Amino acid sequence: MLRTAVSRPLFSTAAFGSGSHRLRRLLRTSAAAMMQATKPQRSGGGANPPMEFPCIDRIETRQRDLMAEPEPTYEKVVTGYELFRHNKTFVCDHGGVLPSVDIAYETWGTPNADRSNTILIHTGLSASSHAHSHAKNTKPGWWEAFIGPGKAIDTDRFHVICSTVIGGCYGSTGPWSVDPATGSRYATTFPILTINDMVRAQFLLLDHLRIDRLYASVGASMGGMQSLCAAALHSDRVGRIISISACARSHPYSIALRFAQRQALMADPNFNRGFYYDGVLPHVGMKLARQVATVTYRSGPEWELRFGRRRRAPDQPPALCPDFLIETYLDHQSERFCLQYDANSLLYVSKAMDMFDISKSVTDRLLTQRTKAEEKANASSAASPANDAVCLTAEDQPQSAAGQSGVETTDEIVRDLVAGVEKAMQPALIVGVQSDILFPVAQQKEIADILRRAGNSRVTYYELDAMYGHDTFLIDVVNVGAAIKGHLENNI
Repeated sequence: MLRTAVSRPLFSTAAFGSGSHRLRRLLRTSAAAMMQATKPQRSGGGANPPMEFPCIDRIETRQRDLMAEPEPTYEKVVTGYELFRHNKTFVCDHGGVLPSVDIAYETWGTPNADRSNTILIHTGLSASSHAHSHAKNTKPGWWEAFIGPGKAIDTDRFHVICSTVIGGCYGSTGPWSVDPATGSRYATTFPILTINDMVRAQFLLLDHLRIDRLYASVGASMGGMQSLCAAALHSDRVGRIISISACARSHPYSIALRFAQRQALMADPNFNRGFYYDGVLPHVGMKLARQVATVTYRSGPEWELRFGRRRRAPDQPPALCPDFLIETYLDHQSERFCLQYDANSLLYVSKAMDMFDISKSVTDRLLTQRTKAEEKANASSAASPANDAVCLTAEDQPQSAAGQSGVETTDEIVRDLVAGVEKAMQPALIVGVQSDILFPVAQQKEIADILRRAGNSRVTYYELDAMYGHDTFLIDVVNVGAAIKGHLENNI
């Protein structure tokens, strides 16, 4: 096993104990002074007046405000959830260890006698357990129009559960959580996660709720990865699956887009290698990352109709700050999001998406890694757990060329994917959207194809001609909702 070095921040207030608040004020005051000292001076007398940068002025104002604010409390963003604590060690696929795991979840509808009417909804990257409103949280959920009496997911018929994935920041254990071994937040000592890890944690929740078998596993985007993973790895506990705008393995284009987001975030000087909780949040990096993400979530045709080439103030000279309406939209959306979600969670969860691959060779390799890590954790249970990566030797690696060979062929890749879903024989609904640039329809066709090749004769593939891009699953209630309702309620 190769131990990975943990890169520590230049300053960590944890070392100062009760004086950490004083140090935090000192760091913020120093940062404010540096910001003022480095502000460029405008020289007069030139042929042209200097450009105005109101967008940068707003960023600097926001930075000063953040210096004076306490660290964020993400529980205030999402409230009203239940909390399950798994008090046993949770070993992750890449060898990291969590001494315990909290899972935030919310429910709607009523379980029947054997709880076989339960539907598990898996979330996308930054979504929470709050998929629909209820008495403890009356705010509309992220899938409000799809869940409820008589709706696509009918709570008069089904018992519905949605949980926040581990690695997130809305109640479930993530980088923002406190490490019981140190009393400080995990930050980037948090272990690398996989989609498989997230699903395993969800099934621990199902065990706690005494749900032996799901009626259906439902998800879109990263949630669609999870639903496929649940069907393949827990096939005896899943009755039906719905995977919308997802993939069987992440492709280079989407990996590149998420990489660009992470690079923008980590380049923020306030990121501090992830140890920013006692300092200034990486607001600018998060804002830039969200702008890139928003471009991938929607489509050009929608924005042509919605914004065209209209400018915010057409009677004013062009500006380098947000000028076109599409620019003001991106600026507004990213500003709204950047303090609502933890930056470290964005890094960890998006990386898990990048690494997703349902291929048998990859699944076997992860299982072998985790088994070795569990053996190590059991052998050293008296010691403090360390979040090290587990590296297998060539002899330990599962024997497969796919995903590892520089000369892999399409046939090798397909055979490996088919083998990875050979146990997923449930009725399956796979939905793609023609305008989706983040998860193009070829990726949903690939899911349907490998399921059929594996022997699943009950696969339905729908392709929607909607203009909303990847976010169609959040917007197109009529078409997406009808497909979901039909798959859940029809005899298959």
